[in-house]
Amino acid sequence: MFPKLRFKEFDENWKEVTLKNCITSIDSGWSPQCESYPANSSEWGVLKTTSVDWSGFNSSFNKKLPLELTPRKEIEVKPLDILVTRAGPTERVGVVSVVPHSVRSKLMISDKLIRLKSNEENNPLFLGISLSSVKCQNQLQSKTSGLAKSQTNISQKILGEVLLKLPSKEEQTKIASFLSAVDEKISQLTKKHELLSQYKQGMMQKLFSQQIRFKADDGSEFGEWEDKTISDIASYRRGSFPQPYGLPEWLDENGFPFVQVYDVAENMLLKDKTKIKISQLAANQSVLAKAGTLIITLQGSIGRVAKMQYDAYVDRTLLIFQSYAMPIDTDYFKYALYLLFNIEKEKADGGIIKTITKETLSKFNIGIPCLEEQTKIANFLSAIDQKIEVTEQQIEQAKQWKKGLLQQMFV
Repeated sequence: MFPKLRFKEFDENWKEVTLKNCITSIDSGWSPQCESYPANSSEWGVLKTTSVDWSGFNSSFNKKLPLELTPRKEIEVKPLDILVTRAGPTERVGVVSVVPHSVRSKLMISDKLIRLKSNEENNPLFLGISLSSVKCQNQLQSKTSGLAKSQTNISQKILGEVLLKLPSKEEQTKIASFLSAVDEKISQLTKKHELLSQYKQGMMQKLFSQQIRFKADDGSEFGEWEDKTISDIASYRRGSFPQPYGLPEWLDENGFPFVQVYDVAENMLLKDKTKIKISQLAANQSVLAKAGTLIITLQGSIGRVAKMQYDAYVDRTLLIFQSYAMPIDTDYFKYALYLLFNIEKEKADGGIIKTITKETLSKFNIGIPCLEEQTKIANFLSAIDQKIEVTEQQIEQAKQWKKGLLQQMFV
């Protein structure tokens, strides 16, 4: 058994073994009632399952252990521990991360995480990568248990029986070092994306609170902003769809794009393709919105804003901005709405807006500068968005490259 892509100094066969023969121990942790916030670096915390992610281990996803509880030092994570999520939605079970050398102390694994420790004959980074491979993941997914996809499990016994194909430890180390460099590149790009997003959020708050003001091209100051309600600024209506939902005559895979809440991405655009397409019969009872129209979600993920990049029919769970009562740069208005809803989410219980109506929305206030200043603000924020989008593409390209390497470097 040989991989398609291999370092030229190695030519030995890879051996098939079970995971339990590659490790010295396998255990799970503890899930006491913790505080709702993370522990600081001097406090004990319990890792959440989200600390284990395909993009790497993230120790910030933890909950502080209450002071009255005694920490269990035997389940404190250590460098090169291999962590696997064992319970949760199907897509979150079997996720693997290897704890880095830089991990802080006083973090314990929860009972929804399985911890493996590699034996001396194997490289822990390589074992972690092997468990991430398509073949190993297929083995795990075929053996998960649970009543629904929303809550599935894998046991320590099942994990221990996973079949791996392994080269010599020397070759394992070489492959792990190479792929770790790829992971480091992805990590750097992810950090850059986070910093750009934080910078954008900070600049939006300063621009819309007028802490920072642009000047006109001739260097003069712009005038005062007007405080307007959304109903003062624009006319709008809900989308529409014939009832009841789900009838086959409403759908046509070769029909018209139909925008639902699901189709509004977090980058203030629609997804490239809508989840469903509708028939002419359904289109006759829906609402067509043209490319460039602003829409906002009213149910589900409330407050997502998008500027449509293609014509589509729109569901009743979204609001369509149809016309404006004053000079408005729609990109400016898009960012203003985005920030407005972020602020509303911060005020809401649990950070979630549970419901919103057209009437409630109409009373929200937005500051409106002159059109020239609107455009300057919109152009500035759009330039940041372009950098964020380029970084997202670079991250995706790096992930796809790594995926291709995994397929070719593993048997």
